[in-house]
Amino acid sequence: MKRFTMRRLLPILAMTGILASASAQDTKELSLKEALDHALQNKAAAKKARLDEQNSTYKIDEVKARALPNISGSGSLTYNPLLQLSALPGEILGRPGETVLVAFGQKWNSGAAVTLTQNIFDQSVFTGLKAAKTTREYYLILGQLTDEQVIEQVANSYYQVLVQRQKLVVIDSTIATTNRVKEVIEGQYNNGLAKKIDLDRTKVNISNLQAQRQQLLNAVQLQENALKFYMGMDIAMPINIPQDQLEKIQPQIALAETSADVKNLTDYKLLKKQEQLLLFQKEAVKAEYYPTLSLNGNYGYQGLGNKFPIGKGSAQGVNWFDYASVGLNLKIPIFNGFATRSRVRQADIDVQKLRADIKDTELSLDLNFQNAKTQLTNSIITLNNQKENVALAEEVYQNTRNNYNQGLAPLTDLLDAENSLTTAQNNYSTALLDYRLAEIQLIKAQGNLKTLLN
Repeated sequence: MKRFTMRRLLPILAMTGILASASAQDTKELSLKEALDHALQNKAAAKKARLDEQNSTYKIDEVKARALPNISGSGSLTYNPLLQLSALPGEILGRPGETVLVAFGQKWNSGAAVTLTQNIFDQSVFTGLKAAKTTREYYLILGQLTDEQVIEQVANSYYQVLVQRQKLVVIDSTIATTNRVKEVIEGQYNNGLAKKIDLDRTKVNISNLQAQRQQLLNAVQLQENALKFYMGMDIAMPINIPQDQLEKIQPQIALAETSADVKNLTDYKLLKKQEQLLLFQKEAVKAEYYPTLSLNGNYGYQGLGNKFPIGKGSAQGVNWFDYASVGLNLKIPIFNGFATRSRVRQADIDVQKLRADIKDTELSLDLNFQNAKTQLTNSIITLNNQKENVALAEEVYQNTRNNYNQGLAPLTDLLDAENSLTTAQNNYSTALLDYRLAEIQLIKAQGNLKTLLN
């Protein structure tokens, strides 16, 4: 019976191994650079920024079209079942004193025409052409800003996942160590060398640690889902962040000694480019004060007759003829109730408001840079302190464990030392995350976020 059961289990176990292997192969290894590259290619915000850049070209073409000829064609076919009568004095027809009703026109009237219009002088068109290049530059800078925002979100989330996983490693190590202590105490208890309360305390501690581990597992899953969302990745795709990414975090105090020119930052450049566009908008409104001159011409072909207009000549009952005209249209604005003046003043207010925003943004960016430097310095100090604290907690734990094994320390001291070591290790991981986030903020304040792609 046992042999039969094992024979049936072997294929199942083999299949389980194959599925586990396939699942492991499908797991995507992610370095920070790979995560950032994936986000810039797949995140909706990054894609929309590329589309906005592409769309800016079409907007420029739309403006340029106003300087090119506008050609249109038209056609018509009209049937008049009842021609309108007109009253004529009878003297014209040799019937003095009478009013004669005469029908003018033909039953069928058809025609086709081509019309051309060309702007010769229109100040708003010239202003629009000048603004076209600035519009494209604006969308390019906006795309750069979007990329930087995506990089910041992904980098922050990436390291949050990495640190949460490190905390999970710490708690797993602590559980394994505590289980070994429990086994020792259990053996001592079975031999009458330990108290039951000591064994129960150890079990309670393990239970608490497992509850913490479950909370960390949940936190890791949530953080991974957030990271995949920021990357534009399928949420169901399993990912793995190599542990050596944590070792690559090396505190650099030299970063806190750098300087930055806020006028080179993307946020500032975007506002300055927006200022140029508003100034062009103001110029476009002022263009309403200028006269406009345009050339127009049309050519048409018309057929009239009492029959359906097919064929030509009196024999067919249809007469065809063509016509053409060429002219200049000059429009000189004289007075429109000060509407243009009001629009110019509104545009000027928009410019002044944006300049106030630029000044405020300049101060804000400078503040962010100074705060980032301070935060980085403080995080390095905290990180170094926590690193020393971990070494000290580990030393205390080892000494307490040796004393406990020799009967020189109670179990309470051992459990306290173990908890202190776990807390110190988690605090170090948190300090490492705080440092990395502060470093990212300083790199952002310097306008160098794209160096994370290297």
